[in-house]
Amino acid sequence: MRVFLTGGTGFIGSEVARRLRARGDEVRALVRSPGKAAALREIGAELVEGDLTDSAAIAAGMHGRDAVIHGAAIYEVGVPASRHPAMYQANVDGTEAVLGAALAAGVPRVVYISTINAFGNTEGQVVDESHQHSERYVSYYDETKHLAHKAARRLIGEGLPCVIVQPGAVYGPGDHSAVGTMMRQFLDHRLPAMMFPHTGLNLVHRDDVADGILLALDRGRAGEQYVLGGEITTMAGMIGALARVTGRRPPRLTMPTLMIRLSAPLGPLMGPAMGFPPNFRELVKASDGVTYWARDDKARAELGYAPRALEQGLRDTIAAESHVA
Repeated sequence: MRVFLTGGTGFIGSEVARRLRARGDEVRALVRSPGKAAALREIGAELVEGDLTDSAAIAAGMHGRDAVIHGAAIYEVGVPASRHPAMYQANVDGTEAVLGAALAAGVPRVVYISTINAFGNTEGQVVDESHQHSERYVSYYDETKHLAHKAARRLIGEGLPCVIVQPGAVYGPGDHSAVGTMMRQFLDHRLPAMMFPHTGLNLVHRDDVADGILLALDRGRAGEQYVLGGEITTMAGMIGALARVTGRRPPRLTMPTLMIRLSAPLGPLMGPAMGFPPNFRELVKASDGVTYWARDDKARAELGYAPRALEQGLRDTIAAESHVA
């Protein structure tokens, strides 16, 4: 299969590219800087220089392709308002540009990588693909990914042969998200207190998400969406699983949310020092009592999706990053 891929230098996209090449597919990847895409070049991917605002590069990348996988996005919670235009341009405008170009070019197969966050706060419920966002946004990322998801659904309604996948909270080797940061802090004995222990997550290993994306490419029904989850838990559950895997004790203390709220003015200074984003107000809003829970029964039944258990995924991650459990 000849595939045009966006987001191929990212955490998920790089693994998708590797797996496509490993099975013999041709990969043409849109990259902003070819000099920073050595890993893609090394696996034999063809590089097209450009970004999500470059309609000519997108059109050239799609020419003669059998499929498009659109995964390029900005994933960040707790960003300052000054970052909003860039996030909107990447997540919303970029999705419209790539998927719209695929529709215009008549590409026969499209996969759009959305997110469980497109459902918003599920308020303690474990939802499925039919769930509708309340449009009460907990972060700007939440808002932009919901709007991008709506754009994808609209283009599907206009005839785009697109399958949507919605990964949960993705972890794995090389993860630099807030979840990955907290895992590394625990492994490095730098997590004296838990933050937001009741935040609800569906944790899924990056490699399982990559497998799910390829399954959606091969087997997904056009017009459908599939949650790609792993294990439904909480932030405290994640650290507890990590403690069991490593034989260590989880933190006994919990950082009071009120303390984090009161320290919000210091976020631009404290956030980077702690390995967290600078906008503490948004971080609290997106974490305190919020759940991002969705079931992946449909992907398991229709695609043959089979993610690993959380503890096994954590062992695999630790092994890959050369930590000693």
